[in-house]
Amino acid sequence: MHEPTQTAVIIPVGAAEAAVSKHRIRLDLAASWGVPAHVTVVFPFLPPSEVDHDVVSRLAGVFAAASTFVCSFETCEWFGDDVLWLAPDRDQQFRDLTVRVVSEFPDYPPYGGQFDDVVPHLTVGESQYGTVAELRAAAADVSSQLPIAARIDHALLVAGTDRPGTWHTLARLPLGAASRASVVRSDCG
Repeated sequence: MHEPTQTAVIIPVGAAEAAVSKHRIRLDLAASWGVPAHVTVVFPFLPPSEVDHDVVSRLAGVFAAASTFVCSFETCEWFGDDVLWLAPDRDQQFRDLTVRVVSEFPDYPPYGGQFDDVVPHLTVGESQYGTVAELRAAAADVSSQLPIAARIDHALLVAGTDRPGTWHTLARLPLGAASRASVVRSDCG
């Protein structure tokens, strides 16, 4: 087993798997790593060696302070011709979660601070892993299965490498005041 080299905080969207998984496995590298369909909150996050029970507790507090919500993914969108993604109708709730995590961990902005505006999205595919024609065909197929309704009730702290099948859940982070984080694996300090 390869030691994790990266971590991320994501919101899994299991309701989207049926529509996107066959496309993601070919067109989204993260799917081959074992990362489920998701909306990214923060990536990259802390180095795996710095993730301990205190970090998990702090993250749990961030998500416990947020309310669960239902969102709908109603359209396929594009970043240029490079990335095909699903747009959540509750964009602001995802943005708020990112702001809350970054407020607690200011040294770890989403995507390393590369973008001024981080748009919440569920990646279906990228042009570096398939042609624009393949992405357009995926968009047509996925669009025929929209809208997708999803209950957003937890985040995941995940870790892995850039090798297939290496990403795994370190902690499940429920939304809502009565929630408690559950450590899924004991490799967080």
